[in-house]
Amino acid sequence: MESSEQWTIVLIDDEKDIRDVVRIALEDVGYIVHTAADGREGLQRVRETLPEIVITDIRMPVMDGLAVLDAVKKEFSETEVIIITAFADIELAIRALQLDASDFVTKPLNYDALHLALYRAIQRFTSRKQLKDYMQLLERDKTITARELVRSINFQRKLIESSMDAIAACDIEGRVILANRSMEQLTGVEKDRLISEISIDRLFPEDERERMEKELDSDAFGGRHCLSLFETVLFDAKKRRIPVQVSAIRLFEDDRLEGLVLFIRDLREFYRLERAMEDQARILQQDKMISLGRLAASVVHEINNPLSGILNYVRLMRRGVDKKQVDPERLEKFSRYLEIVDREISRCSHITGNLLAYTRKSPPSFETVSIKDLLEQSILLCSHKLELQKIVLSTDIPTILPKISGDFNQLQQCVLNLVFNAIDAMPGGGHLSVSAAYDPAEKSLILDVGDTGSGIKDKELPRIFEPFYTTKQEGYGVGLGLSTVKEIMQRHGGDVRVKSTGSSGTVFRLELPVSD
Repeated sequence: MESSEQWTIVLIDDEKDIRDVVRIALEDVGYIVHTAADGREGLQRVRETLPEIVITDIRMPVMDGLAVLDAVKKEFSETEVIIITAFADIELAIRALQLDASDFVTKPLNYDALHLALYRAIQRFTSRKQLKDYMQLLERDKTITARELVRSINFQRKLIESSMDAIAACDIEGRVILANRSMEQLTGVEKDRLISEISIDRLFPEDERERMEKELDSDAFGGRHCLSLFETVLFDAKKRRIPVQVSAIRLFEDDRLEGLVLFIRDLREFYRLERAMEDQARILQQDKMISLGRLAASVVHEINNPLSGILNYVRLMRRGVDKKQVDPERLEKFSRYLEIVDREISRCSHITGNLLAYTRKSPPSFETVSIKDLLEQSILLCSHKLELQKIVLSTDIPTILPKISGDFNQLQQCVLNLVFNAIDAMPGGGHLSVSAAYDPAEKSLILDVGDTGSGIKDKELPRIFEPFYTTKQEGYGVGLGLSTVKEIMQRHGGDVRVKSTGSSGTVFRLELPVSD
């Protein structure tokens, strides 16, 4: 199948707009596309249409993408599966690749990336089908010897050479008798040297080779004499350890072991993605700690005032108790004092509770978020700092707003970053405005944070969202705030932009999608 007109795709996504747009884009280039709104319906479409490729969202109601992947691979092992994921779900995407997904693409969809993933899936489907046909041919002909096997494989050299995975075969003594171009690239050893000089034992550390042999003798990884998705390490030409995933099968003739075929996938890119996610999480936490430092002095002052009042009222009550002057009139005063103490303690508890919740390091967790609650809690944390810097706050937050799906902690980090930037822009005082509104035409929530500071220079505007770029004086910021806001908004399918800037101040706008 060399033309896209001959390829059938089942597209599974719970968002109708995405299904319609992607279906139209794929049909325009000649694919036959069937769609489904959830995993269970999608699996039924697969059974009805027998597609070569399945494209599925990873987070869906009824049956998620990983469950779809597992079911498709169990029933139709040759079908290629491409996962659609949000950036925050990158660990699930890596898990999907380990479960033999062909590839993954991130939301919002980049059609160049999607078409590249489809091209790779087509290559994998073609290679695996040809290889399966060839292995069935070998099984039917039990008279072939190990040397004859090599000569037969040479007739299928294009099949072997086109594989994105490294392929190697060895005889009963462990000598490499076949290797493809991907194996050459993975190890950094020329194929001629691999075949003429290298033993399979030299490609793996001794302990890993023993572990692999043990698993080949067991039923743990695909059955006896088979190995499927086994993670280990491989030596390259410079004896560097390369993380790989190995599938293997022992070859027999008349119950006599003749050799071993290995299919090896390089995992370095997958691990790089994992490290990138960890680095991103560290940057987010670093930015949060910077915000914490800016909040600390303000919160200390705000808590210190009610604590001083509590201390004074407690001393008054102790003095009365010590003098044993607890008449009814004094008891009534004590009751009023205790009400004040209770109120002030609750206030302190509320402030510290919000602060602890904000600073706690936790994995991204998407849930239903009330924008009204989000803005009110964020303003509470900054209120005393606004008073200290003589900044007047005005808000326009409707009582009823649609709720969104998001990570409350990360969205609060965005709001606080914009508020802090506004405060820094008004060192001599000014006016801070915070507003929220729903745009039914765009099905999005709009959050505006504006100040009456000096604005942003035109030459600086193109770079303000770059990491570590800052317009502030030394000691007032490291340039992570706006880049972090941009990253978090993209994870939520939204955006951040400068609505206006100039001598009258600056307004930043957050836009978040509202799901039906």
